[in-house]
Amino acid sequence: MTAEIWQLSEAELLADAADVSHQIQLMEARRIALVAEIDTRVAREKLGFPGPAGWLTSTTLLSPGKATKIVALGRGLKNFPDIADAVNTGVMTVDHAALILTFAETPPKNLPREGQDIARAAMITAATGPQARTGRIREAITKLEDTYGGKKPPPEDTDRNELFASKTLNGRLALKGDFDAITGEKLLTALSPLTEPRPAADGTETPRTGDDRSPALRRAEAFGQIIDHYLATKDRPTEGGEKPHLNLHIRLQDLTNLRNTAAGAGVDNNENGSTANESGNETHAATADRGAYRDLFGDGTTVGWLPWMGPLSRNTSRQLACDCILTAIVMDENGSPINLARTARTVTAKQKRALTARDHGCAFPGCGKPAAWTEGHHIWHWTDGGPTDMNNLVLLCGFHHKLIHHSDWEVFIGTDNHPWFIPPATVDPYREPRQSHARAGPHIA
Repeated sequence: MTAEIWQLSEAELLADAADVSHQIQLMEARRIALVAEIDTRVAREKLGFPGPAGWLTSTTLLSPGKATKIVALGRGLKNFPDIADAVNTGVMTVDHAALILTFAETPPKNLPREGQDIARAAMITAATGPQARTGRIREAITKLEDTYGGKKPPPEDTDRNELFASKTLNGRLALKGDFDAITGEKLLTALSPLTEPRPAADGTETPRTGDDRSPALRRAEAFGQIIDHYLATKDRPTEGGEKPHLNLHIRLQDLTNLRNTAAGAGVDNNENGSTANESGNETHAATADRGAYRDLFGDGTTVGWLPWMGPLSRNTSRQLACDCILTAIVMDENGSPINLARTARTVTAKQKRALTARDHGCAFPGCGKPAAWTEGHHIWHWTDGGPTDMNNLVLLCGFHHKLIHHSDWEVFIGTDNHPWFIPPATVDPYREPRQSHARAGPHIA
């Protein structure tokens, strides 16, 4: 019988922690190998996604970025058995393998094949065991790229440019970029006049007495001003038939009535800071207020909602609404737009806005690609007489639009006026209907 952790001696704690870490490395390698085999053998129709990354994200706790990384490793390691062996035996981390694999797949232009093999072997050795350090591997890669990377020095190599934009768990956006010298100069030049410290009321211009913002905060606010200026220009490209602009979805009653949602939750901030339920009625209050929490996990209709970033507080939503164009979309009690009938084949701009308010993005379970990347799919096909009405339309990305047309997946509008999807028997023998992506999730009974 396995002893409880608190019963282990110090030596056993250290040994067990090291052993578990090694087992995790081996399991990571196993998962990469399994996903690589899925990528090769399992049909996209059965996955329900363009590749294993989408399937992994929808069926496990993995983030899209982590799932994509696993798929890329699985594909790449097939071509480099030496890196794969180090991963499979648990002597090298997956992160170090990804770093070396990137170098191996895109070596410096003028590095000879023999040199590539020697360099890769040296990096694998440097990445093996507990003494491995990422900095040493990166240093070797940088030196090789600087020496054999061609005529362009690194500051002028635009092929190296990268910009990562990742949503964080708390609803923020983290940016990470790597630009060539010219692009960097353009960005810093544009930021410079907008990042100057604001003078104090008496005209003092020193940051200590005038502007208390950190340099990082000043740059962030300046970047936002540049984006505002771009979105205000008339010559920007269109997407989905419209120029890109900020879209905010919120119920009118939430926009105009921002009552404190904590009212009625059983708390009264009196002078002593104590609750109002000290007379023995705590159970009654909790039961009476349970209904206030039943829609805690909603579908983005009880708070503000941004198509790209998701939930937004009603106070900030109200601030945005002070300077905007309001488009009214009448919704029913289930949060579905009242039918906007149309006899033409294509979806109108107003219908697209209404579909976005209902589906938020690609409605296929587990997908949720942004609404700007979707198309309006006729459930009852237009060529068969299906109308372009809200109760016959669903937003789907390009891949899932094709999947619905060319597979046994089915979609219908349920009694709640929202899309439901029926998987083929090869995916679910019982063909149980699945809620659309925006509707799926936990609910408090």
